[in-house]
Amino acid sequence: MSNNLLTHIFNPSDLRQLDEAQLPLVAQELRDFIIGIVAVKEGHLGASLGVVELTIALHYIFNTPEDLLVWDVGHQAYGHKILTDRRTQFHTNRQLGGISGFPKRSESVYDAFGVGHSSTSISAALGMAIASNLKGNFNIQHIAVIGDASIASGMAFEGLNHAGVTDANLLVILNDNAIGIDPSVGALKKYLTAVKEGKNPKQNNMIKSLNFDYSGPIDGNDIFAVLQELKRLKNIKGPKFLHIITTKGKGLKQAEDNQVQYHAPGKFDAATGEIHTKLEENLPPKYQDVFGLTLLDLAKSNEKIIGITPAMPTGSSLKFMMDEFPKRAFDVGIAEQHAVTLSAGMATQGMVVFCNIYSTFLQRAYDQVIHDVALQNLPVIFCLDRAGLVGEDGATHHGVFDLAYLRCIPNMIIYSPLNEIELRNILYTAQFGLSNPIAIRYPRGRGRIINWKQPYEKLEIGKATCIKKGTKIAILSNGTIGNNVTLALSKLNNSEHFAHYDFAFVKPLDDDLLHTICTSFQSLITIEDGSIIGGFGSSIAEFLALHKYTLSINILGIPDVFVEQGTIPELQQFCKLDVNSLVGLFKKLYY
Repeated sequence: MSNNLLTHIFNPSDLRQLDEAQLPLVAQELRDFIIGIVAVKEGHLGASLGVVELTIALHYIFNTPEDLLVWDVGHQAYGHKILTDRRTQFHTNRQLGGISGFPKRSESVYDAFGVGHSSTSISAALGMAIASNLKGNFNIQHIAVIGDASIASGMAFEGLNHAGVTDANLLVILNDNAIGIDPSVGALKKYLTAVKEGKNPKQNNMIKSLNFDYSGPIDGNDIFAVLQELKRLKNIKGPKFLHIITTKGKGLKQAEDNQVQYHAPGKFDAATGEIHTKLEENLPPKYQDVFGLTLLDLAKSNEKIIGITPAMPTGSSLKFMMDEFPKRAFDVGIAEQHAVTLSAGMATQGMVVFCNIYSTFLQRAYDQVIHDVALQNLPVIFCLDRAGLVGEDGATHHGVFDLAYLRCIPNMIIYSPLNEIELRNILYTAQFGLSNPIAIRYPRGRGRIINWKQPYEKLEIGKATCIKKGTKIAILSNGTIGNNVTLALSKLNNSEHFAHYDFAFVKPLDDDLLHTICTSFQSLITIEDGSIIGGFGSSIAEFLALHKYTLSINILGIPDVFVEQGTIPELQQFCKLDVNSLVGLFKKLYY
C-alpha cells in the first residue's frame, strides 16, 4: 500500500491500517481524486477540498460508523463519501440513479444524519449523544462538523445553548474558512476573525461561556495538528468545541483564489483548474438574472425598494443591487427566519421589500411567513428562486412544496410567471405597492426569450390568460411548465380540441374565467411543477367541488414522493411532465 494508497482504501478500517506518516499522501491522492471526478461530472468542489485533512483525521481517530459523524449541509462531504465504501461509485455523484451529493442515511451506515440544508448538525448530534447516554452507551463519540457561515444561523445557537447544560459526549468542530457559498457576513464573522488574529482574550471566549471545552484555533489543513488535537479531545467527556481554520478550495489554486466561483464550478480542466467556458452569446437569460437586473432597474427610480437575501447574493443575483445600492440591499447570512421578519419590520415602515429566498429554504421560515407577514397582512414581496425541480442537488433542494404550503395561508397572493417577460412585469407591478403579501416563484436555469427587456406592463392581480383556443379539453397550466404544454400541443397533428390557459395566479384564482371554462369544456387537465397534493391542481378541484361542476379533471405535477437527483429533463420525464409524456397523454385522452 505504499504507492497509490487511495485505491486500497474502501472504508475507514482500511485507512486505520496506515501509519500516520502516510496520511499526507492519502490527502493528496484524495484531493486529486475529487478534482478529477468533479472536473468531468460537476458538483460542489471547494468545500470538500478544504476539509480533506479533517476528513481523514476524523475517520482515522474515531471508530466510525460506531462513532457518529454529522456533516452540516454536506457540501464538504465528498471526501467522506469516498473513504466510506463509495469511491468506486463516486463518478455517479448527483446523477440519476447514482449517489446523492449530500450525506444520506439510506445510502450508507457512515452517513449518520441526512443533510442538505444548513445548521442542523449540532442539534442532530446532540440528540444522538443524549440518546446514547440514556441507553448507557457512554463511550460513543458524537461529532458535528459545521462551517462559520452555518454556525451563525439561529438553529445552531439553539443547539449550542442546550448542549452547554448537558453532559453529552459531543464534539462540535467549527470549520472556519470565512465563506459559505458567498463570503460569510455579520458580527459573528468579525468575532471569529478577531479570535483567529488573537485579538480576543481567552476569558472573553463566547464558546467557553456556553460551557464548552474550547480549543483552537488550529490549522485545519495541517493533518498532524488535527490528529493530535482529536486524540486529546477523544478522551475528554462532555461538550467540546474545536475551532479549526481551513482554506476553501485547498490544493487547487484557482479554487483558493476564487472561492465563490469554485464552490460549484461546473466542468473544468483537472490539470490546470481552468473552467471550461461556455459560449453564452445570444442565449436567453437565467431567471435569477432577470430578477436581479430588473430589481436593480426598478430600484433606480423607486427609493423605497429594499432587497434582502439569506446568504445567496450571487445565486439569487441580488448582488447586482448590493453592488450599486449597498445601503438598500442586505445579505443577512444563513438566517431565513430573520430575513422574513426583518422584511416584515421594514414593510411596517412603508418600504417595498423584495425578500429573495430559494423556494426550498423558505420552508425554514414558515412560521414567520404566517405569523409575522400574512397574519399582519404586510405586503412583503417574496421572490422564490429555484421553484420546481432543480436538478442534481436532489430531494433536499427541489422547490416543489411552495404552492401547497403557501396556498393555505390567508392574505397570500401566489404568482408563477410563464416566462421572463412575465417575471419582469410582476416585479414591476409589485413595486407600486400591493394590499397583500405576494410570493413570486420562478425556476432554476435559463428562460426561453432572448429579447426579454420589453417595456414594463402592469399586471392585473388574479387574472388568467388564454394561450390557445380549443373545443373539448381545457389545459390549465401554472408557471414555466406551461411552455412544455405549448410544445406538446404543437406536436399533435390535430390539436384544435385542446385549449390552453395560463393560470399564473394560483391565489387569487380567476373565478370568472374558471366558470366560463367549466361550462364550455368536457374535461380539464391541470399541470404544475409543484406537489400534486395541495397545489394548483388541488385548487381547481376544490373550485369544481364548491360549485358542483362534474367535469373530469386530470391533475399533473410532482407525485407524492421525494424526487431524487438528476437533470431537470430526466426528472421531468420521471414525473411525466416532459413534452413527450404530455404528447402521449393528450393523444390517449382524446384520440
